[in-house]
Amino acid sequence: MELSVDKPQNIVKLYDENSGMWRFVKADKGPPKSLETIEKALYRLGLSKNEIKVYIYLARTSEHKASEISEALSLHRTETYRILRDLEKKGLISSVFEKPLKFIATPFEKALDILIETKKMKISLLEKKKGNLVDLWLSLPKPETECERKEVFQVLEGEEQINLKADEILNNAEKEVFVFSSEHDIANFYHSGLLDKLETMSKENINVHLLTNYSPKSCFFIEKVKVKKSKYSLSNSEELPTFILVDDQLLLLIRKDNGKKKVAALWTNYEAFVKALKTLFTELWNNNA
Repeated sequence: MELSVDKPQNIVKLYDENSGMWRFVKADKGPPKSLETIEKALYRLGLSKNEIKVYIYLARTSEHKASEISEALSLHRTETYRILRDLEKKGLISSVFEKPLKFIATPFEKALDILIETKKMKISLLEKKKGNLVDLWLSLPKPETECERKEVFQVLEGEEQINLKADEILNNAEKEVFVFSSEHDIANFYHSGLLDKLETMSKENINVHLLTNYSPKSCFFIEKVKVKKSKYSLSNSEELPTFILVDDQLLLLIRKDNGKKKVAALWTNYEAFVKALKTLFTELWNNNA
């Protein structure tokens, strides 16, 4: 008969004051993927990795003393006290006035509201300072340099940075926009508002072409957004990366393992590269006439 044995990482060591003994408690593993998503969101909202550990531990268990938190999460006691003070200042935990002092987490939904509002206030403050900063920058003495167009590359990482860059180059479009989107990126383009922007631009004096490989997912999103010149590629284009051509600029998305790994992108105005991708797009478009 096979015995079920818990792995060490599934066990949390806690001190029981009443008995004066250490207790070994099975930790609630929970859905790892969901927790990972939550941790990433909290990190983007400004919490450090150890602050996230402490908050989630308190939010998923109950009130605890600092020593218990330190022991359970393998954190130095001094660091634990510092983290608890910082989380309390941010309104994410509260002290329970008992002896010994214990800490309890603010409910998760309310904690999110606090972090989001804090982020908004910081952004609002930066926006107010923007004018002054720009004026200061313009007031600096300008070195004498020749203005010439340079061919450059820029590497971007993460959906947010890529969406911001895509939005930027689309806003600067003057003549034409060619977009080839794989089915892995079409949903993100829809939810980020990029497809809506293409629809609006296609009704103006900009030549907009949208091409995507044929799949049920692609069909669903393309039919929701009416871009005048849009087609499904029936040729062997499944392995092609997503790319956006705007006049003399190119944004090329790089995904590994069908997007399971972090997405990155390459932006460039390198003329030969832009021409090569434009030729490829034109060939794909004409082959699916």
